[in-house]
Amino acid sequence: MKALKNDVLLRALLKKPVDYTPVWLMRQAGRYLPEYRALRKKTGDFLSLCKDKSLACEVALQPLKRFNLDAAILFSDILTIPDAMGLGLFFETGEGPRFKHPIRTAADINALPMLNVNQDLSYVLEAVRLTRNELNGSVPLIGFSGSPWTLATYMIEGGSSRDFRYTKEMLYQQPEILHQLLQYLTDIIVDYLNAQIKNGAQIIQIFDTWGGILSFESYPLFSLQYIKNIMSRLMTSSESLPVPVILFSRQSAQLLDMMALSGATGIGLDWTFPIQKAYHQIGKHVALQGNIDPAVLYGSNQVIQQEVTKLLHNYYTASGIKTGYVFNLGHGVPQYVNPDKVRLLIDTVHEQSVHFNIR
Repeated sequence: MKALKNDVLLRALLKKPVDYTPVWLMRQAGRYLPEYRALRKKTGDFLSLCKDKSLACEVALQPLKRFNLDAAILFSDILTIPDAMGLGLFFETGEGPRFKHPIRTAADINALPMLNVNQDLSYVLEAVRLTRNELNGSVPLIGFSGSPWTLATYMIEGGSSRDFRYTKEMLYQQPEILHQLLQYLTDIIVDYLNAQIKNGAQIIQIFDTWGGILSFESYPLFSLQYIKNIMSRLMTSSESLPVPVILFSRQSAQLLDMMALSGATGIGLDWTFPIQKAYHQIGKHVALQGNIDPAVLYGSNQVIQQEVTKLLHNYYTASGIKTGYVFNLGHGVPQYVNPDKVRLLIDTVHEQSVHFNIR
């Protein structure tokens, strides 16, 4: 595979010198783009789009044809793993993902199949290979997975949840079977992410989206220890280059010190915690990613430029170094955003970040 022409994201995550701040966006490929909506309308449901390697590749490349982004991200979903287990994943309009067969008992867990990711998730790996090939070395490709804890919540609840009743019930009534499920998922995720790396992913992001719903005491037991296990078993390099890993969680400011000890190269922040405080707390040990409020994209051009510049200023004045930072949203691009606003945000990051004359 071809050498990277633009490796600024890789260098920033590894805290090596950069000329400007790299930027990519969670959900940079998706419903806010008219070309995505047209393709989705033509091809039908979301899962069919994910499972067609050519279409998944096309969607992953759509934002790069519009915007000067510093990375592509695999077009897939964190729920591909439980879908491959036969839990009956489907997407309900306005309701998000649902499973026909949620996991609620020890018998349910014992009945789960042992996945062979190279066979059962071959369509994802094919999409990785094709997307990497089509990028032709222009920017790095990000692969990803949900964390064991986050995948478990979807599998136990049967979909999204407000109170995570069934998961918390299992945690406090039958923690031993929850640990069994989490270890089972950990082993699969290790195989899955290593397979993505072998097939061309150059950076990995682990979405521990719901880590923040755990208590301070429960987080190290039910999420962090399994993430550490994954980190210790992942490939650390590919094609003679390091493979950085970013750990992202929502509503997790109280967990930052523990997240920084996970083994991740970078920590992704949501928009609820000041970037300068995050730097002083953990930024000397890990790179930081984030963390502008996605709703800023609904603002005027002036507001977007002001908010981007303010965030850059807050990071660079706190850190005193012109690296170790990746600009991103605090969550995904909202569905109803005008793509022109996204272009303005990306261009502003690139244009303004070069003006910070930090050592």
